Amino acid sequence: MSGEATAEPAATDEAAADTEAASRSADGGTGRLAGKVALVTGGASGIGLAVARRFAAEGAAVAVGDVDEDGLAAVADELGDACATLCSDATVEDDQAALVALAQERFGGLDVAVANAGTGYLAPIVDHDLDGWRRIIDLCLTGVFLTIKHAGRAIAARGGGSIITMASLNAVQPARGMSAYCTAKAGVAMLTEVAALELGPSGVRVNAIGPGLVETPLTGAMWAVPGVVDEFVENTALGRFAQPDEIASAALFLASDESAFVTGTLQLVDGGAHIRRYPDIPAAVARMAAPDG
Repeated sequence: MSGEATAEPAATDEAAADTEAASRSADGGTGRLAGKVALVTGGASGIGLAVARRFAAEGAAVAVGDVDEDGLAAVADELGDACATLCSDATVEDDQAALVALAQERFGGLDVAVANAGTGYLAPIVDHDLDGWRRIIDLCLTGVFLTIKHAGRAIAARGGGSIITMASLNAVQPARGMSAYCTAKAGVAMLTEVAALELGPSGVRVNAIGPGLVETPLTGAMWAVPGVVDEFVENTALGRFAQPDEIASAALFLASDESAFVTGTLQLVDGGAHIRRYPDIPAAVARMAAPDG
């Protein structure tokens, strides 16, 4: 599970630096995204917040959508004039259309969209309730489709740009107990390729990012289960987990003109975890729940 989240993490020195840079950009400074307009779904916390901060710091105006009103208020306060926010549900088509419209009305158009909203769910297939399955597919896959649908039109009308979808290591690596999440993220990877084919003639590039374990509010439960994070680290070639800003760095590259000839790809940002194996989270949970656990 990669780490799309909906609760704001504690401020860091790096975040403060990004905020200062965003203020300079709003006042006419330069950056790798200078003059561009972006939107980010699920942008009130975790990876989405890191992306919004980085984009603003690099000169973009950013429209941020999330269901977390308090988190959005904090983002608006932090990023100031470089940011517009909308309380919006990524699974609701009218909300997605409204977020695109906000970017266009406030900042004059749309050049970059990041379909980041998502969540996780843990259950074996034979015990998986249908509502839980539908919730994961709806948010992690259908929500991405809606972002591409509405942002794709707007970006094409602007003459081209970039759409970035948030897939996961689990797009290519199965995990016990995560059938809905793995299926949704694999779907995002293929949806990204189809969108790249369809939108390429309009100058719109579409790429996916596949994070490994990222420390965010959403993934906090991993740290609560003894042994899970250690198993992740042991099965990651670089021997550690990631921070949200490392995923934002990949998003910045894909949003910028530096990736002008990159489309239809899945960029794994997982420390090499895909070349090993995924931790057995249900087994770790079972051990923790055992009487002598």
